[in-house]
Amino acid sequence: MSNLFSGKGFSGNIKITQNEFLKLRDIIYDLSGIYLQDNRRFLVENRFAPRLSELEFKNYSDYIDYLQKHPKGKTEELGMLTELITTNETSFFRDNPQLKIFRNYTLKKLIDEGNNSGRKEIKIWSAGCSSGEEPYTLAIILHEALKDDIQKWRIKITANDISTNVLKMAEKGVYTKYALRTTPDYIIPKYFTEKDNDIYQINPEVKRLISFGKINLNQDFSVKKVAPSHIIFCRNVIIYFDKQMKQKVLGAFHNNLLDNGHLYVGHSESLHAITDKFKPRQHAGTITYHKI
Repeated sequence: MSNLFSGKGFSGNIKITQNEFLKLRDIIYDLSGIYLQDNRRFLVENRFAPRLSELEFKNYSDYIDYLQKHPKGKTEELGMLTELITTNETSFFRDNPQLKIFRNYTLKKLIDEGNNSGRKEIKIWSAGCSSGEEPYTLAIILHEALKDDIQKWRIKITANDISTNVLKMAEKGVYTKYALRTTPDYIIPKYFTEKDNDIYQINPEVKRLISFGKINLNQDFSVKKVAPSHIIFCRNVIIYFDKQMKQKVLGAFHNNLLDNGHLYVGHSESLHAITDKFKPRQHAGTITYHKI
């Protein structure tokens, strides 16, 4: 997830009262852990109006009742709701300085350890994977690092998001040229098949490394189902949480990570004054976090 309220949206006639906003904000927080500041009221009104019209609700009170009482309100609608309050703006090979550290430091260390011990296994969790660009990027980097030896390794990339719609996009693995705008030129013909009109399909050897699934980071039982990981990528997600929710999620990541595991967060995110479960390590142009 990234870029809360990009400003895009439909300016509808359905107005939200302050009381309705507070109720809706509480529901969103309880369901997803995403916290909306007081100044987001009119932006919520702007972004939610088309959805209310689609559901044929005349006011936000009806929508709130739907979220609270209808069987689909807390399940299917949750994914739609989070899409309305976040913008899944991403691309392949986003934040390249961080990815260079991943390949040249973290991944190299795991590969060296695996070669020395004979236990050739790498488990990565992409938490908040959006439409799949991040986990596919990580899979491509693994192919580039291991080359033909990748067949000798047990590799699993678990990729999760709260939105069913973006997960469907991720599983298809079909992208526009714009999604590849930050991708090195030599990577594209090597790992993608070009379709019509600048549409690209991710190749099967990349796809097979990834398992997609829906997860709500605010639900302990679903987070605990994720297999222990050597590395967690959770970029541009915790920025939407308040301190309490951040501590909850980071605690879950700490429990999931294997000994000496690595955590990557967004370049604008920091764990300072939030948790002491991770030790920051400064690299050129980025910071990584290590399980204590």
